[in-house]
Amino acid sequence: MMMAVSFERYGRLYYLDPGEHSPSIGDKVLVPTDSGPEVAECVWAPQWVSDDIDGLPVCAGLADADDLARDEQNRRRRAEGRLATQRLVRHHQLPMKLTAVDYISAENVFIIYFSAPHRVDFRALVRDLGARLKARVELRQIGPRDEARLQGGIGPCGRDLCCATFLKDFEPVSVRMAKDQDLPVNPLRIAGACGRLMCCLKYEHPLYQDFRKEAPRIGASVTTPTGAGTVVGHNVPSDTVVVKLAADGTTCACPKASVCGSRQAYEAFHGRAKKLFQDSYGSTRSCNGRTPRRTERGQVLPRERGVLSVSFQLGPGRSGRRDCGRRLRRASLREHNGVGWYP
Repeated sequence: MMMAVSFERYGRLYYLDPGEHSPSIGDKVLVPTDSGPEVAECVWAPQWVSDDIDGLPVCAGLADADDLARDEQNRRRRAEGRLATQRLVRHHQLPMKLTAVDYISAENVFIIYFSAPHRVDFRALVRDLGARLKARVELRQIGPRDEARLQGGIGPCGRDLCCATFLKDFEPVSVRMAKDQDLPVNPLRIAGACGRLMCCLKYEHPLYQDFRKEAPRIGASVTTPTGAGTVVGHNVPSDTVVVKLAADGTTCACPKASVCGSRQAYEAFHGRAKKLFQDSYGSTRSCNGRTPRRTERGQVLPRERGVLSVSFQLGPGRSGRRDCGRRLRRASLREHNGVGWYP
């Protein structure tokens, strides 16, 4: 079973193993952390999941009155630390932006996260903060992505930021990914709330790579079910290719498989072999005791190891021999060609 909790209202979700406890939505539970059990709110009641998930922390139980009082005291201390830090930063005129404040009551330690364009000498700030808060103070400088993850916000898509909800690690994102997805290389269009490239550019990039490996390139001449034309665009989400027809100049969207050269060759070869087989045997469903007869288009040769071989003319002075069904067994050949072949 699995449950989800959040330390802040509408904050990031953390998944736990409920163990022997059965909390309901809205109950306060204890979550094991490196600094001891912390109080969080249950936002997803325990449920059975189909996947076998191991390694989840086990819920320490429901929070009692003492735990709730300690959590309320920690919240007041964090608010006190944030206010004192903002005042002292303005007093020392430091070029830094306060992002988040955390307080560990078991060790009486304040951890202050901030962002700055360059390195900041905050030794005087730490000394004054320690004297005012009467606790040990640690300042940690973070980057733009970590700042957006801690603060949260709404992305260009209208949803909560991925880094603030479910992303755990930041994977590298490059401008090449935006180009492969035919997105405008405009920082205002492909940048997230942190000012860096959006992490979601990496979600669909493998799909675009696989599509470009199989689809005909732009400018290639292809044959569609409605006629010959030239590829002028790709539509990866719908798995189609935009083709400009040579007959009237109109454009149409065709499935990728219908304009793929290897697919067309496969269908053309097997369609021709099937027609030769039907021309040789007519509409007869069984050929027991019958000798294959000659036709104008080709000749059915004797069977070799259960394979139907067809000989046909390729042109003046040229002839070829193909194995229909690529050495399929007789039963498979009957299903493949749609006609009877009984030994």
